[in-house]
Amino acid sequence: MENLGGWELLLIVLLGLFIFGPDRLPKAISDGVKMLRQVRGMARNATSDLSKELGTDIELEDLRPRTFLRKHLLSEEDELALRKPLESAYGSLRSDLQKVSDSVTDVATAINEKPATPPPAVAGPERAGGSDSPGDRKPEAGTRRSFDIDAT
Repeated sequence: MENLGGWELLLIVLLGLFIFGPDRLPKAISDGVKMLRQVRGMARNATSDLSKELGTDIELEDLRPRTFLRKHLLSEEDELALRKPLESAYGSLRSDLQKVSDSVTDVATAINEKPATPPPAVAGPERAGGSDSPGDRKPEAGTRRSFDIDAT
């Protein structure tokens, strides 16, 4: 009920009013509250019966399969014997992952580094017309045209 806001509660009350009517709504609410209390009581009784039958040293969390096996079937030596190979495999996996991470970092820094000198300009084939107008000439390396050829 903690997730219900004011609008949701108002909507539930209005729906109850439309479904049950103003005459039967108080009885329906009291019956619903009574049923909720009975369900909670049954759950509480089942929990207490279970703890009585299993003993006082067993918690409900101990009934989870992993916890139950660890606590009741395995001794500490068995648990350590099972963990040792897994921890060594985990260590080797972690070191391999660190190596991969380092190599990826090296590649990323190599890609991000800018060359110290700009690459040389590639000379393309000259036009057959041989026009000397400034728009037809290729700009020299490192210079920009002051206008766009296609726009003029």
